[in-house]
Amino acid sequence: MKRNRKWYDYLWIFSLTYLILGFFNILFAWLGLLCFFIPLIIAVAKGNKAYCNKYCGRGQLFSLVGGRFGLSRKKDIPKWMKSKYFRYGFLVFFFLMFFLMLWNTYLVFAQAKGLSQVVTLLWTFKLPWHWAYHGTVFSDGVAQFAFGFYSVMLTSTVLGFLTMILFKPRSWCVYCPMGTMTQLICRARNSTR
Repeated sequence: MKRNRKWYDYLWIFSLTYLILGFFNILFAWLGLLCFFIPLIIAVAKGNKAYCNKYCGRGQLFSLVGGRFGLSRKKDIPKWMKSKYFRYGFLVFFFLMFFLMLWNTYLVFAQAKGLSQVVTLLWTFKLPWHWAYHGTVFSDGVAQFAFGFYSVMLTSTVLGFLTMILFKPRSWCVYCPMGTMTQLICRARNSTR
């Protein structure tokens, strides 16, 4: 029996559109903050992981490509990737990289460093991305944040696609830093009741 589709079943379009827009104009990377703050707000306000379970466009995209289009091996993710040590370790590593990105943004705002028009994939590979930014009325720091944040979003998407191909479609969700963080928030919020 076919289930009725809801509006949030199509949020994968937002994730795909985000990646495409950032390819052409890096300032669209700022939209990714929605994917950063909405899960936290839902976890704090509701005490659940509704964002991860219902509204995450990236998870939906992995389900669509890996499940419906069959690009996943549909194997179980290894136990070590499910372990709290790996998930929390990855969360700490992810935040270290995120704060390094914020530091570089600060340096550009403070004019201690010039704008770097590159997207760093997997925190290692610097891809020239100069065509996506041609200057605006905003400070170069605004663009630096966009380059850095798009790097974070693109890297996590690539990691998600790799684990989708190797394992089950939504294997990224097992160790997603936002999922781990919202889980911690939900535990803390629900333990105080």
